[in-house]
Parts: sequence; C-alpha cells; structure tokens
Amino acid sequence: MIRRHKTTIFTDAKESSTVYELKRIVEGILKRPPEEQKLYKDDQLLDDSKTLGDCGFTSQTARPQAPATVGLAFRASGKMPPLRPLHTLAMWPFSSRRRRLQSSPRWGQAGSGGMWAFSL
Repeated sequence: MIRRHKTTIFTDAKESSTVYELKRIVEGILKRPPEEQKLYKDDQLLDDSKTLGDCGFTSQTARPQAPATVGLAFRASGKMPPLRPLHTLAMWPFSSRRRRLQSSPRWGQAGSGGMWAFSL
C-alpha cells in the first residue's frame, strides 16, 4: 500500500521487484515520473536499486490482509520536501461502503466506523 496524504494505492509487487519498478507503477497511476518521487519505509528513504525484499518487504511483513505501507513524496519546486518525523504522521480514515451508503440522503447522516491508516 502506497500512501500520500489522502491518496492510497493498493498494488502487488514481488520481493524481487526494485524500488524503481514500484515507482514505475506509481507513474502509471498518478502520471508523475520516478525522478519526481521519493518512497519511504517509516522514516527511511528507499534506494531505487534495492529490491523490496532488501528493504524489508517480504511475504511475512506484507500480506493482503495486512499490507505494508510505503510513504510517497513528490518533488515540489525543484527540490524534495523534508520527511516529517514519525511522530507527526497524520491519520486519515478510509471510507467504507457502509459509511458511503449512510452518508447518502437516503440513509441520513454519516455513521461512525471505517478503518484508519497512517499517512506520511
């Protein structure tokens, strides 16, 4: 799972895939070239030449029911923004089908619930 603010990308990649190949997946979705992207695991910048397995993403740490999170930053005004410290991560709720239905005029006010994820 690749996160940037309220944007979440769920994708599948092999342990043998490189960080650069993951950036190419992001490029195909968000139309931003790999050169404008920085990917992070926690607060560590990921090296383009390393494999996802080398970075600690394995079938034991990244499963469909509990995906690993990769932080995404874009180049702005010719330079990369600094990564915020881990303790300042913002939490954004994932919407659920039930929440979307309850927030429609037919269902009345939005209900509580939904899942939460961390955003870098």
